Amino acid sequence: MPYHILAFDSGIGGLGIVQSLQQQSLNTSLNLSIDYLEDNLIFPYGEQEDAFLIQRIVHLIGIAIDRLEPDLVIIACNTASTIALEALREHYPNTTFVGCVPPIRWAARISQTKHIGLLATRATVQRPYLKSLKEQFAADCQLIGYGSPILAKIAEQVFRQETYDPKDIEQEINNLLQMPHAAQIDTVCLGCTHYTFVLPHLQSLSPRNIQWLDPANAVAKHALDLILQQEITFHINTPKQNNFYYTALPQEDKALLKQIIPMGYTERVHFPS
Repeated sequence: MPYHILAFDSGIGGLGIVQSLQQQSLNTSLNLSIDYLEDNLIFPYGEQEDAFLIQRIVHLIGIAIDRLEPDLVIIACNTASTIALEALREHYPNTTFVGCVPPIRWAARISQTKHIGLLATRATVQRPYLKSLKEQFAADCQLIGYGSPILAKIAEQVFRQETYDPKDIEQEINNLLQMPHAAQIDTVCLGCTHYTFVLPHLQSLSPRNIQWLDPANAVAKHALDLILQQEITFHINTPKQNNFYYTALPQEDKALLKQIIPMGYTERVHFPS
């Protein structure tokens, strides 16, 4: 019997977690089907108001749970996880959720200088949840966060293999590294799942002493661990194919489709919300 996962993001960022899920599951006997729901109608989430997002995410995920009956839902978006994960668990207590948050704890564990950088969206950097993570897991560290207004959109271009300017990525790195106290940064957390697809550029354009931490693999591993530990109840009539849903009005996106076909998504389906 296949295990049915739903991965959710405002754009393509969560596909990094999907790729990791598919790769890691090869080392198990699991038969996964992974639906992907992209709320691209209001992308990017990091530039939206919290109250609006919470209401929309809870409503949209509720529709998806009813229609798709996933065994586990991955909120593959830092913004959505930091503001709506608690509300989702309250509204849908019979559904298992896995969130994605900036890897502050991981960074605090490996940083030698105790100066941690965070590259995220502007909203993620400003949210109280980040302060809570820092106080709980990195109290002995200096956290220097920069909220990029453009990097998520660049990541979408990179994923689609569209034209982009590498100098824009380099400028965003410099914006972080030129902040107060940033000279001692030796570890940088990725605080947006989109940044998985620009990680090679971030690594090549930054000083060699800096470690870049992408939580995608850890999120995928946690989801697989929950399945392997049989901590969730599975539906019997689970579809075997992968389905890719999006919320914007019907539109053709050949560049995106070309990249997601190898993941098992042979078409995109409009998901009216």
